[in-house]
Order: sequence, then structure tokens, then C-alpha cells
Amino acid sequence: MSTRGEAFSGLSVALTTPFNGDSIDYDRLAEQVEFQIAAGTTCVVPTGTTGESPTLSHDEHEKVISAVVQIAQGRIKVMAGTGSNNTEEALRLTRWAARAGADAALVVAPYYNKPTQEGMYTHFKMIAEAVDIPICVYNIPGRTSKNIEPETLIRLADIPQITMVKEATGQMDQASAVLAETDLTLLSGDDSMTLPLLSVGARGVVSVVGNIIPQDMIALMTAYENGDQKQAIAFHHRLFPLCSKLLGLSTNPIPIKAAMAILGRDSGELRMPLLPLTADETAVLRQTLKSYGLL
Repeated sequence: MSTRGEAFSGLSVALTTPFNGDSIDYDRLAEQVEFQIAAGTTCVVPTGTTGESPTLSHDEHEKVISAVVQIAQGRIKVMAGTGSNNTEEALRLTRWAARAGADAALVVAPYYNKPTQEGMYTHFKMIAEAVDIPICVYNIPGRTSKNIEPETLIRLADIPQITMVKEATGQMDQASAVLAETDLTLLSGDDSMTLPLLSVGARGVVSVVGNIIPQDMIALMTAYENGDQKQAIAFHHRLFPLCSKLLGLSTNPIPIKAAMAILGRDSGELRMPLLPLTADETAVLRQTLKSYGLL
């Protein structure tokens, strides 16, 4: 069954932002984009959670979006993170992404101020009606403290520019309720939930682990799409320990930045208030990478 955001099916990778002191290392950012192009990834996602967007200045946020679009040069899709708990700021960033040439915008639910469901609906409606690029609604209550209820997402699906939802609630019933009533393209927001969500109709994933093993995430989804459930389950079981450590060992993107550094693909420093892994956590991560076969 085709879905409205079908062009974004498959693997999207949430890029890290490579900081170097107070500046952004655009050469390293370019290396990340080229790595994903070579892997056959569908889409890159800058300035999201993994990109430490809350610590980017407005100017930096805009420059990173523009830089990724320019680096991509149409060779890979770009879905720019443009969400905010301030509707006016989210509007400004989403308009910027559209003007810069992004293929879509990833808009997280407003965080901290905990709007009502009607407030959620109006927030996304205003943003979607202000631009002509597809909008992916990002539902991650663990970060925002408030769920976008299925009924609200079903209403939002009536707005033409809203074509996707990034599902990071961890609730299969939530995903099933949305998929049963809409033609939205649902993308997993948790690497370890990719196969379970594919089984109820999801079409892909916005991945963190894809920063280091994009080919394996692609292989899992390809196996499932080809009807080879045994192979898809085997990939799921192999990936699970790595996915769980990269999202559970510490707050994202602390572990993935550490993993990239260990693997010789250093993506720069973290910005406060995020701190590096402890020595014990680094040892666990190193062993996880070794067990997977990456070291």
C-alpha cells in the first residue's frame, strides 16, 4: 500500500553536528553526508535531536540546514529539523528550510510548555500551511513530555503538506491507530523498533545507528520488503544490542558521537550541558562495537 510520504521510505539518518570549540566543523559535516550518499541512504536529517539542535543558535541552525542542502546537491534527500516550542520560531525555521531547498521538514512537538491537543493541532497546521514542502510530525513524548494523541495525528493527516510522522512513543498501539486511519508515511523514531513498526505498516526509520552502519539498517528493511522475514528478524536480533546501547547507555547523541570517534569518524565535541561518556560507559560501548564486529 502506498503512503503519502512514500518518497521518504527506507533509511533516513539523523546527523550529528560536529562542533569544534564554539564553531561548527563543516568539513566533518560534509564527510557525514558523503558517507550516507555512498551507503545508499534515502535521506539525511540535520538539526534534529541527534544534531543537538537545542544548543544551536538561530544563525547556526540556518547555516547547518543550508550547508547540508548544498553538500547534498540533490544526490540525497534532506529533511531539516525545524521544530520549536515557540510556534513563531518553528515557522521561521521551516520557511528557511523551504527556501534553502530542503526536501522536507521534521517538526518536533512543542516541548516544555505542554500545549493541549488543540494547541498541537493548530501549531502544526500553521507551519504546514506556511510552506510548500512536506512536513514530518515528530512525536517523542519522552523528550517533549506530551504525546500527540492518535486522534490529533488523524486530524493533521487532512492537511496536504503533512505527509509523515516520526513515531518515537514506543507504543505499537499508537502507531497502529494512526496507520489504520490515515495514509501518512510512518517512520520509526527508535532503531530497535524498526522491524516491529514495519510489521504494522511503517515505511522506514529515522536512524541514529545509521550513522555507523547504514548498510545493515538498509538490509533489514530490504529483507522485510522482499518478504524474507527470517532474514529481517536475524538483522533485528543482531542490531538490537548495538541499538539499545547507542540509545540507552546515555542521552542521545552522547553514545553515537563516542562510537563515531572510536571508529575513526570523529564527529566533534558535545555542547554543554551534554558531557562525554564516563570511562566505564566508554568501555561498555567499545565492547558492544567489538561484539558487533566493528572493531
